[in-house]
Amino acid sequence: MKASTSPTDFPAPEIGPEMNGADVVVESLIREGVDVIFAYPGGASQELHQALARTDKIRTILPRHEQGGSFAAEGYARVKGEVGVCMATSGPGATNLVSAIADAYMDSIPLVSITGQVYSKFIGKAAFQETDFYGMTLPVVKHSYLVMDAAELPKIIKEAFHLARSGRPGPVVIDIPKDVQQARLRPVFPASVEFANPTIANVPQASDEDLKKILELISLAKRPIIYAGGGIISADATEALKTFARSTRISVATTLMGVGAYPENDDLSLHWFGMHGAAYGNWAVDQADLVLCLGARFDDRITGNVDKFAERARIVHIDIDASEHNKNKPVEFPVVSDIRYALERLNELIEANKFQSPDTKPWQEKLAGWKRDYPFSYEEGPHITSQEAVKVLYELTNGEAIVTTGVGQHQMWAAQFYRYDEPRCFISSLGLGAMGFGYPAALGAKVAAPDKHVIDIDGDGSFVMNIQELATAKIEKINAKALILNNQHLGMVVQWEDRFYGSIRGNTILGDSDDIGGPENPDALYPDFVKIAEGYGVKGRRVIKREELREAIQEMLDHDGPYVLDVIVPYTEHVLPMIPAGKTVGDMILE
Repeated sequence: MKASTSPTDFPAPEIGPEMNGADVVVESLIREGVDVIFAYPGGASQELHQALARTDKIRTILPRHEQGGSFAAEGYARVKGEVGVCMATSGPGATNLVSAIADAYMDSIPLVSITGQVYSKFIGKAAFQETDFYGMTLPVVKHSYLVMDAAELPKIIKEAFHLARSGRPGPVVIDIPKDVQQARLRPVFPASVEFANPTIANVPQASDEDLKKILELISLAKRPIIYAGGGIISADATEALKTFARSTRISVATTLMGVGAYPENDDLSLHWFGMHGAAYGNWAVDQADLVLCLGARFDDRITGNVDKFAERARIVHIDIDASEHNKNKPVEFPVVSDIRYALERLNELIEANKFQSPDTKPWQEKLAGWKRDYPFSYEEGPHITSQEAVKVLYELTNGEAIVTTGVGQHQMWAAQFYRYDEPRCFISSLGLGAMGFGYPAALGAKVAAPDKHVIDIDGDGSFVMNIQELATAKIEKINAKALILNNQHLGMVVQWEDRFYGSIRGNTILGDSDDIGGPENPDALYPDFVKIAEGYGVKGRRVIKREELREAIQEMLDHDGPYVLDVIVPYTEHVLPMIPAGKTVGDMILE
């Protein structure tokens, strides 16, 4: 089977030899540069798996659950900056992909999900394992395809990859009936794709007039702040952002999706802000007179009470997606543009016009004082704390690891106490907040970056949701680690119970509520993650004593293979700062 690894190798349409539809799919994937797919087989996708077995150009990784495979594909995409690909059979196989598809949609991650479908003649007739996956996914994709003609496969797959990776990235679904996979044809592989809507093909670029207006607003500001989101990372605009921030001397506060978009150890970094973000970052945006929102969307975890968010500031919003302008927060100056183009052109205008930044020395001194006086912090007690475990991991990895997370308190602490100086190193489900994301995402991240340490910082509640992927790690020899911050509770929900529900436990205890395990009651810990890991052939260790923590984390890092480190921590810790939902910076809880 003739194949290429680069989509640019084909300047004109090419007619291939006769093959079946499934082979057309695989050949099309190869032409898009796909080298790995996370795929779980079934009756309706069996032809596709047979086609994958006939090529050595794509590594097929078998997850132990379709959700695990789709989260792994996301982890791969988030680290690699390329389209992640997952595949499942029809019916329940396909529906198990929905959480990852929705997650990719919320976080703007390029993902192509391929599903087998029942024979065309059975569609709409409630056949065995039939679901309307096309219709089901429409609200959470950039586009969905139901392929009814095998001749359309090369064009559809090329379109799907273009849509997934271009503009604001996102997920695309391709649903392929089994008879379409089996059909014989001589495929025509297009060299390019065309769309009737020109906005799909053309990347919007800010005008010089708009960019000069932004520079004028900066020149008038006394308290400017950059609010940077995940769009900076998606557009590979981190270098442009660094140049812009340093040339204008404007401090940068990121969203959680934007973590790593600006080096967190830089003096202009205000780290990340929002509900559990840095107090100084929240105060900076609240007190600013100019907010430059770059590649972000004013989501509720950032704004709190949106009417009170940055109410003292003139707001500039640059985003590639025009639908985000004035959707959540009215702004004074919206600009539709690829963010990398806008920042690089701003940098050129600054240099060409010898732009003079305003005197913001008093403002910078105030920001530095807030950073000094109100850092992320925790109190040491008799037991290991989650914050301490993350801090020790940071020290032992020199801040050079890729960290994935589940969802909950551990997720916030992983962002607070690990410092990220590079993009694509903090991998987390943030818009959707999908528990069970952490370890499968670590598998995908490790496949994307085999030479880097990849550690899933997880909670016991999140980790158990996709614990079966330990088998994938073992069999596929994927050296991804899991550091479980085990407090025997659904910690973030418990925190809300403590703050707002009189500490009444509404099904948030994960072990025996009459005999809760913990640092002071290790015999009651449930389940035994070390034994589970060993059952999968994976090395595991439990740590309770503080004096063993550093050595245990180092052992995990040194181990040549997947590893589960079960760190037992108290359930009484709260993630602070905290701005309660719908409240304002003035309601921030600091202690």
